Amino acid sequence: MDPPTNQAPAGPPSTAPEQTPEQTPPPRSGAASALGAAAAIRAAREQFSTLTGHPPGTVTGARPIPDGGWSVLIDVVELERIPDSTSVIATYRVDVNNSNEFTACERLRRYTRGTTDL
Repeated sequence: MDPPTNQAPAGPPSTAPEQTPEQTPPPRSGAASALGAAAAIRAAREQFSTLTGHPPGTVTGARPIPDGGWSVLIDVVELERIPDSTSVIATYRVDVNNSNEFTACERLRRYTRGTTDL
C-alpha cells in the first residue's frame, strides 16, 4: 500500500483559459478606488464651478483615465425656462489628474430637461 499524499484528487480538466502574467489584471483595492473616485468627483465639481461659474448639478458618471486621474461627467442647467421641462441642460466631461487638479473640460451635449434617451 502506498503512503497517503496531500494532493487533491484529480478532477475534470479546467475549462477556464489560462492567463499569463501580462493578461492578469493587477489587484485593485475596492475601498481605495472608491475613495479615489469620491475625492475626484468632489474636486471636479468644485473646480468646474469655479472655472465656469455654473453651479454643478448631477454627476452622471466617473471613470479612471488610463494616464492616471479621473474623468467625471457633470450635468448642469445652462438655461432656466418655464416650464421647467424646457430648461436647457448640458453634460460636461471634467478631467482631474491623480492630485485631483483640473486638467480638461469639454461640453459633450445639450438637451432640454424633458428629453429622454431611447
